[in-house]
Amino acid sequence: MLFLAALDGLAYGSLIFLVAVGLSLIFGVLGVLNVAHGSFYAIGAYVAAAGVLAMTGMGLPAWLAFPFFIVAAVLVGVVVGGLVETLLLRRIYGKEEVLQLLVTFAVFMILEDAQKVVFGVQPYFANAPMNWLGTIEVFGIFYTQYQLILIPVVALLVLVGLRLFLRRTAFGRAIVAVTQDREAATAMGIDATRVYLITFIIGASLAALGGALSSATTSLTPGIGSGMIVLSFAVAATAGLGRIEGAAVAALLIGLGRSVAVYFAPEFDVLIPYLIMVAVLLIKPEGLFTTVQTRKV
Repeated sequence: MLFLAALDGLAYGSLIFLVAVGLSLIFGVLGVLNVAHGSFYAIGAYVAAAGVLAMTGMGLPAWLAFPFFIVAAVLVGVVVGGLVETLLLRRIYGKEEVLQLLVTFAVFMILEDAQKVVFGVQPYFANAPMNWLGTIEVFGIFYTQYQLILIPVVALLVLVGLRLFLRRTAFGRAIVAVTQDREAATAMGIDATRVYLITFIIGASLAALGGALSSATTSLTPGIGSGMIVLSFAVAATAGLGRIEGAAVAALLIGLGRSVAVYFAPEFDVLIPYLIMVAVLLIKPEGLFTTVQTRKV
């Protein structure tokens, strides 16, 4: 039974990681704790579900949903994320943390209402991509290959790709340089404003990708973004804000903890992620993978 709980935890933790790593990346580079991040997840889910339902209605094959998920995530990141960063966040960099939280919370509330206006309040459920991949039997229990294989593989590719991007590409190294010392990086000719914009778009796109992938596994209703942003904060705080690999470990830890609770103590499954976060922060307030003196992506 522990093995089955581990499989559930892997799928659940992988999905949380996709959202939390975008949140950590944005904080690590921009220094902004973005409450509106949950809205990017929700909008990505709604756009993906609406697109899949439209394709299904036109009789198009279900496998087209997978490239569409990527397109939807990028569109949400570029359009919604780009507008939020350019019109709002750019004005509050370096301001007090309380002001940043209030502004991003206001953006979150605005986007929540915008979702209701655009997509309505009726549930969306587009499970065609999940059904297309079929199921796999593990010890007499059937799992969907979508959740057991696809989502963890996507999460792994994002983790590896993001790390290679930051370490091996010129723009990735520019992001790291701006993170370490913006003034020195600017003096060397790096456009910090451009770095901030593209970083925010990447983080928003990752959240939207998590939402797009989740759209095939659950019914979408207003408010889904609020639950995910709280979980993402729990992962980011447990790992240490701004840590990419740490977000992966923390997401798996929280995913496994919740799955074990579902099997053995279901009345505590909602509390487990936050109990893990509190336990870690009581012992190491800066998170598992961050020191007080440094903050790196």
